[in-house]
Amino acid sequence: MTKNKSGLIHIYTGEGKGKTTAAIGLAVRAAGNGMKVLFVQFLKGGEESGELKIFKGLQENIEVIRFDQRHPIFFKKGDTKEGLINAAKEALRLIDEKIKSGKYDLVVLDEINNLIFQGWADVNELTDIIRKRPEGVEIVLTGRGASKELIEIADYVTEMKAIKHPFKKGIKARKGIEY
Repeated sequence: MTKNKSGLIHIYTGEGKGKTTAAIGLAVRAAGNGMKVLFVQFLKGGEESGELKIFKGLQENIEVIRFDQRHPIFFKKGDTKEGLINAAKEALRLIDEKIKSGKYDLVVLDEINNLIFQGWADVNELTDIIRKRPEGVEIVLTGRGASKELIEIADYVTEMKAIKHPFKKGIKARKGIEY
């Protein structure tokens, strides 16, 4: 596969559904075209989601790293914000190392915008990683509350807007649809 020389930055943000789904679609498209993908998930610890099961079948082209820390609203006994912040710092170091390896054509950082927005990860550290990436590495950042610093360096910014959502009627996330 010939590397894409442009290596653009994508952001999927907003209050609406579909940010991770859009990133998954792009990752599958890239893998289907022989590109090497690194898909990193934050704040989704717990039960394995459907996309992770599918990604296992695409291991030749997609590597998944999933951090088990959950969003504080889903904390269980023993979870702490300090643990989340320390894990985010370590995650950024690992991501920097992985990106600099030159092995990947596309890197998805799922829910990274939430980590930045909440102050659990440093936006300057992330922008530095993005700016110093090898030529041709495409980066996707998902999650609510994309920062102005990230929006400024992005090439694509898509905001998902919730018009209506079943959660407001008390319908919880459903396996196979929301995760």
